Amino acid sequence: MFPKVVQAVPMPDFSVYVYFEDGKIVHYDMSQMIEKEAFCCLKEIEIFMDRCTVMNDTLAWDISGCWDNTTCLDIDPDTLYALPYVEEAIA
Repeated sequence: MFPKVVQAVPMPDFSVYVYFEDGKIVHYDMSQMIEKEAFCCLKEIEIFMDRCTVMNDTLAWDISGCWDNTTCLDIDPDTLYALPYVEEAIA
């Protein structure tokens, strides 16, 4: 089975609630990743929040704002799916 992300909800603490097609929900903490060179453009909370989306069935950030798969930053869906299930904490 290939896990498919259907929704991503960014939070102001640089984390994201990730919802999968099968109903699984995970909480992904990006606070360490934004320190890496490839993700440093996400250090601005406005960009982190506004550009967070689902592209290619996974969590991604549409950096260009043009829905161009070649300019997005994404996280492997298998990496996300391996995280423990969490209860939805969004009101």
